[in-house]
Amino acid sequence: MNSMTSPSFSGDPVAPLRREWTRHTPGQRLSRFAVWLCCVAAVVWAVRSIDIIPEFLADAPEQMADLLIRMWPPNVAHYYPEVHHALIETLHIATLGTLFCFVLAVPLALMAARNVCTIRPLNVAAQFSLVASRSVNSLVWALLFVAIFGPGAAAGVFAIAFRSVGFVGKLLSEALEETSHGPREALRAAGASWGAEMLKGVWPQVQPAFWGIALFHWDINVRESAVLGLVGAGGIGLVLDDAINFFQWDRVSIVLLAILAVVLVAEVIVTRLRSRLL
Repeated sequence: MNSMTSPSFSGDPVAPLRREWTRHTPGQRLSRFAVWLCCVAAVVWAVRSIDIIPEFLADAPEQMADLLIRMWPPNVAHYYPEVHHALIETLHIATLGTLFCFVLAVPLALMAARNVCTIRPLNVAAQFSLVASRSVNSLVWALLFVAIFGPGAAAGVFAIAFRSVGFVGKLLSEALEETSHGPREALRAAGASWGAEMLKGVWPQVQPAFWGIALFHWDINVRESAVLGLVGAGGIGLVLDDAINFFQWDRVSIVLLAILAVVLVAEVIVTRLRSRLL
C-alpha cells in the first residue's frame, strides 16, 4: 500500500499529518514482486558462483587469530630506512599524480561543461574520456604503465593521474555547469576575452569547489598509492609485497601501521586545510 497526503485545512495544525492510504494496483504489486524476485535471484546466483568452501569459512577465525599472533609485536627496527623511504615515495607518488591529474582534468572539464564549451562533439569526446578514465581501476592502470615504463614510481604517478582524471574532471565540469551566467555576460558585454571571462567570471565561483576537490582527491590518492607497489608501481606496496611473500609477518604489521598512520595524518591535514580555505 502507498500513502497520499490529504489536503490541509486552515486552522487544523494536524491536517498535514493525516494520510489517505490507497492500495497498489495489481500491476504495481506485480512489478514490486518482480523487482524483489530479481534481487533475491541475483544474490543467490552470486553466492553460488563464488564457490564458497564451508570448511575454509569455518576455519577462518582460527587462521586470523594465528596470523595476528604472528604479526605481534611489530618489528619496529624494520621501519628505518626501508619502510620510511618507501612511505616518502608513496606520498610523492600521490602528490605528483594529483598535480598531473589536474593538468589533464581541467581542459577536459572545460570541454565537458556544456555552458563553457558549446561544441557538442567536444562535449561528447570529453565526457567519454572522463568515463573511460573512471572505468579502469588504478591497479590496472599501474599494470599498464609498468609494462610501458618498467617497475618504479613513474608508473605509479601515471597510474594515479590517469585514474583520477575521470573523477576530478567530472566534479569540476559539474561545478562549472552550476556557475551563474551573469558575470560572464557582463564581461562579454564589456568586450572581455574568453580567457578574461573564465578568470574573472567563472574562477571565483568554482574556486571553493576546485580546492575542495583537490584536497579530497589527494587524500584518496594517498590511500590508493599505498597498494600500487603490489604490481610493481613503486611506493610502500613493494615493501609490503616482499614481506608477505617471505612470510615476515612482524614486518607486515609495521608496514600496515605505517600506512594507517600516514592515512590518519593526511585526513587531519586535509580537514584542517579545508576548514581554512573553504
